[in-house]
Amino acid sequence: MKKIIWIIGLIVVVVVIILISSKRGNREQKVKVEEIVGAGATFPYPFYDKIFNIYSKKTGVKINYQAIGSGGGIRQLLNKTVDFGATDAFMSDEEMKKAEKEIIHIPTCLGAVVVAYNLPGNPELKLTPEVIADIFLGKIKKWNDEKIKELNPDINLPDLNITVVRRSESSGTTFIFTDFLSKVSAEWKNKVGRGKVVKWPVGLGAKGNPGVAAMIKQTPGAIGYIEFTYASQNNIPFASIKNKSGNFIKPDIESISKAAAIELPPDTRISITNTESPDGYPISSFTWIIVYKEQNYNNREKEKAIELVKLLWWIIHEGQKYTKSLHYAPLPPNAVKTAEENIKSITYNGKSIMEELLQK
Repeated sequence: MKKIIWIIGLIVVVVVIILISSKRGNREQKVKVEEIVGAGATFPYPFYDKIFNIYSKKTGVKINYQAIGSGGGIRQLLNKTVDFGATDAFMSDEEMKKAEKEIIHIPTCLGAVVVAYNLPGNPELKLTPEVIADIFLGKIKKWNDEKIKELNPDINLPDLNITVVRRSESSGTTFIFTDFLSKVSAEWKNKVGRGKVVKWPVGLGAKGNPGVAAMIKQTPGAIGYIEFTYASQNNIPFASIKNKSGNFIKPDIESISKAAAIELPPDTRISITNTESPDGYPISSFTWIIVYKEQNYNNREKEKAIELVKLLWWIIHEGQKYTKSLHYAPLPPNAVKTAEENIKSITYNGKSIMEELLQK
């Protein structure tokens, strides 16, 4: 009898252990598939949409990303309503001071802003920074203006009004474009300046890169600034632009990459528009994911912070192989190294999450 009781007791203990292990496994599975939420830039959205889908299928971790513009991404991270923000305009010192905790920038790829247009026959135009500034200042109003004709003597430019199209909301793409114009035109810098939102002298507003691309495509005589991918995917022609070295450069993966052939600061907050590189496209930029350095905030689970760090590490390594097919340039080696250091600095209760993962 004692032996039977002992056996029954052993069975009960085994069953209890199995049930506890099962519950732990369920909890771990629940954490593993928990949603990571991000919001921000439309500039890298085609890239993010692709790689987040691949990552979700690979790991079971769903990435919910809303392309609402860089300004929205920064605001939502500051309000702590997302796990990460995304921006093409690195946060200013003033914006950084608004955060209760330190925010770090992780570069994810390189893109370019192109000057796209809608003209009969889709000619391949050459434009200088000065002419682009004058168009967006409203000083050049016709496509057959002498300044444009002088740059394109072999093209029969139409007697057609220029319709400027620009972003209507807070936008990192706007920041990149106006940052470039502020470097090349003193008049633009003094009258308009750079920012995610500016007071435009002329033009029609549209929301997001998709909205601007659609308006350019449906408006004869239109000109606007959009991310390289959106122009390429929508078959919208765009100009070769004269860079600082005096070379007319058409944006492509190689010329965008060459624009970043510079030394990076540790926080990676740097503008590469109007690059010094002789072969670099002059309206190129990094785009960033922004996160809190210390991840233990708002009762945040450590497991979720771990999944976020895993995602960031994957993006700057394996995720880079998806850049070129989507018309983005991969991070150069120096940017990958700097991004690695920034990711390693992300902590939970002061301890590096990545260091813990690497030790396992």
